[in-house]
Amino acid sequence: MKKIILFADPGIDDSIAIMYALMHPQIEVLAIVSSYGNVTKQKAVDNAAFLLNKAGFSSIPMIGGTNSPLSGETPEYYPEIHGPDGLGPLTPPPFKGRLNNFSDLYDILHAHTDVTIVDIGRNTALAHLFLLGSDIEPHIKDIFLMGGAFLVPGNVTPSAEANFFGDPVAANIVLQRATTIYIIPLNVTSKAVITPHHIQQITAYSSHPLVPIIKELMDYYTEAYQTLIPGIKGAPLHDVLTLYLMVNPGKGRYVRRSVSVLVEGEGKGTSIADFRPGSRSKPGDPAICLEFDVQAFIDDFIFTISSSPISTRAHLKREDRS
Repeated sequence: MKKIILFADPGIDDSIAIMYALMHPQIEVLAIVSSYGNVTKQKAVDNAAFLLNKAGFSSIPMIGGTNSPLSGETPEYYPEIHGPDGLGPLTPPPFKGRLNNFSDLYDILHAHTDVTIVDIGRNTALAHLFLLGSDIEPHIKDIFLMGGAFLVPGNVTPSAEANFFGDPVAANIVLQRATTIYIIPLNVTSKAVITPHHIQQITAYSSHPLVPIIKELMDYYTEAYQTLIPGIKGAPLHDVLTLYLMVNPGKGRYVRRSVSVLVEGEGKGTSIADFRPGSRSKPGDPAICLEFDVQAFIDDFIFTISSSPISTRAHLKREDRS
């Protein structure tokens, strides 16, 4: 069982990742930290709370993250991808519950062993966890980051991926302070494409209350991606892949390299690592994912989200899932 603290900025992709984490039998979500990113912090909180309530997990601590990057710049949002409220065609009600204090994260870390932190949004709140706390590294087993783009173009600038671009100062703080980091970058997450056919397979075999929400979100998300990238068959689930590789480390191939992020100029948000022949890693360098088993990811997503008995899932033949 993987015990995780999930930092997110839901957002459609983040929202599907939250549902995946809640439904996965090998993941226990200890807390969700919601911050600005794809949407404002308030909308991110509303969206996460809506999903927790629908899934019957409203007891999971909701922690308010950050409102803006460490630079103080006004965040840029992406309604053309995620919709005006972050959940595509859905408008969740305002969150009326209690947000836990950010300091509660330290209590959670000290109360559990082998906690994994998964950050699938801007790294601002995670950087604050290190800046405001002391001696927390021994309580963190691993950190998985969805961020960066190595050896491929970016998705918000010619060279930068959205999460690192959104707060490169915070990304550098996390990369410098933590020693057990796994980076799941755009060069692999862009291949984690889930198609309408895959969603059709899930809806055919599942009556889970979250599945209709996932279908609505994926329909909207796929249409948005097909507008951006003509010819793409579905939409890439960048954040779900990060969680998948956290649970299934053997399904990815990694190389360890020192990583830094440019903080200004035309290259702002660009992730830098040395992949030249003969380059070497140092102890504590992040592990950068370069490849993963695409079909295994698709199979796992279908099985996890379908939430069906094994006997029913057996009818999902490989040729139906590909």
